[in-house]
Amino acid sequence: MSIKRGSKSFAAASRLFDRTTRERVWLLYAWCRACDDMADAQEMGGALGDQSGVAERVATIRDLTARALAGETTGEPAFDALGLLSREVLITNAMAEDVLAGFDLDVMGLQPRCNEDLLRYCYHVAGAVGVMMAAVMGVPPGYEDTLDRACDLGLAFQLANIARDVAEDDAGGRCYLPADWLEQAEIPPGEVMNPLYRQALLPLVARLCDMAEQYEASARIGAARLPFRQRWAVLSAAGIYGAIARKVRASGGQALDHRVHTSGVAKSGFVLRALADCMMVPRQSARPALSRRELAEISRVN
Repeated sequence: MSIKRGSKSFAAASRLFDRTTRERVWLLYAWCRACDDMADAQEMGGALGDQSGVAERVATIRDLTARALAGETTGEPAFDALGLLSREVLITNAMAEDVLAGFDLDVMGLQPRCNEDLLRYCYHVAGAVGVMMAAVMGVPPGYEDTLDRACDLGLAFQLANIARDVAEDDAGGRCYLPADWLEQAEIPPGEVMNPLYRQALLPLVARLCDMAEQYEASARIGAARLPFRQRWAVLSAAGIYGAIARKVRASGGQALDHRVHTSGVAKSGFVLRALADCMMVPRQSARPALSRRELAEISRVN
């Protein structure tokens, strides 16, 4: 099953859903994983492959997605899974388009210029997936604050991933650290992993982790509004992914040399902690200034 191979963290959390929701979540994950792998010429989120021809691959992703949502059989299981899902829950073309726009940003060779650019990218590649997940869990259109906070969880996940994968992205010719951050830290373009700038880089990675924690706190408010099994699964995922950001921040730079992960025992601990959290009223947290609605508007302007 793709979710077990592609994300052990998410697979662990997804088992907590009721059976119907769990199976629907797996269908959505299969589409997301297939899109990522096709765009990046990789397998199950592994090392980036040859990036030549990425525009053509993204065009294929768009075509298969459109056909699936139109009710056609594509012959590609992950895309047909999305088509099936769209007939069971309110997954719309607009939701899928928000996710696909993230691949367009990579095709254009995105180098975020500023904090706003970084968050716009995170919105498309992960926050918009959070909104689709909320739809799968039955959050109806119109529940704007809850959808914003579902998006915030995706933003938190992606910021943690970027913090963890600075070295891997650099090896693949990518950098998601905003250019103005690098300029302020006096790190020249293309020199992110140069040992000469290691100490200047560490505060930038920590800044990503701090942002991830802020969005995670916001997402926990939205999770409290979900039915019990869904709340437990979402809080478990928040704990597991949040631990990645916290571990990167605490590593003192070692995370730049060795990919951070959480052990099976640690994942079990976060699942138990999430169960306890389900019984408590979450600490109040204001929604971040840039979330779903603001970032969607920024994308329309750009």
